[in-house]
Amino acid sequence: MKHMVRYTLKPDRVAENERLATAVYDELREARPPGLYYATFRLADGLTFMHIVSHDEPGGGNALTALPAFKAFTAEVKDRCAEGPVRVELTEIGSYGFFGR
Repeated sequence: MKHMVRYTLKPDRVAENERLATAVYDELREARPPGLYYATFRLADGLTFMHIVSHDEPGGGNALTALPAFKAFTAEVKDRCAEGPVRVELTEIGSYGFFGR
């Protein structure tokens, strides 16, 4: 499954969001869950963030959402946002090295 999540933060919450996102990556580097590919981007406006996720884990699980750091990241995300998260399912037409394959 591949999807993208996009949202726009309140200006005073950007640093908090980046700190929480960094904690997710720290935990991912320790856990190294197989079949999970994840990237976070800050767009040019400095307030809009985009996350791209691909996971093909056995049993349909999602190791990302099971991480304590990810749960902390998502717990109050709507409060940090000026424009709330929008999730879009992605259908891959092609990629090169993007998802580690």
